[in-house]
Amino acid sequence: MDNLQTRFNKTIKKELAEKLEKKNPMATPALVKIVVNMGVKDAIADKKNIERAGSAISQVTGQKAKITRAKKSIAAFKLREGDAIGVAVTMRGARMYNFYEKLVTIVLPRIRDFHGISKKSFDGHGNYSLGFPEYAVFPEIDPSTVERVQGMEIVIVTSATNDTDALALLEVLGTPFEKEGGKR
Repeated sequence: MDNLQTRFNKTIKKELAEKLEKKNPMATPALVKIVVNMGVKDAIADKKNIERAGSAISQVTGQKAKITRAKKSIAAFKLREGDAIGVAVTMRGARMYNFYEKLVTIVLPRIRDFHGISKKSFDGHGNYSLGFPEYAVFPEIDPSTVERVQGMEIVIVTSATNDTDALALLEVLGTPFEKEGGKR
């Protein structure tokens, strides 16, 4: 069985170009990168929380996580510039396509009462954001080992210049969007 990247390059890209009426094949939208990030609660109070989040996000993505740091100090949160406050991973190429395929075929259907994802989470420039209230929905994570429920955000960056083209791309790639009536 071909992986998603091979199928995209061989068949899906041509179908999408015809659907969007793109004459130049290079103008057809494609996935550029997927960024997975996790802001860590109580990262300042206990440094081990960053390590736990980093190992969890590494298990999910198959790539070592980068620690994100505060850009400015906020006294109300007892936060200083440079403090570790989260972890992030940026995936490209084959790893990105494998993660996207796993997300669409395995992870999203595992969510309880799942009726599809919203079409309203585009940013106006062809990128899509998706949030999870907890990362334990990924098959690599053993729910019994999760000490603290932690949310995670996934940003799918496309080469599309508008939301309509990006929506068409994600639909062709198999993303389960909500139907107009609210149910899938």
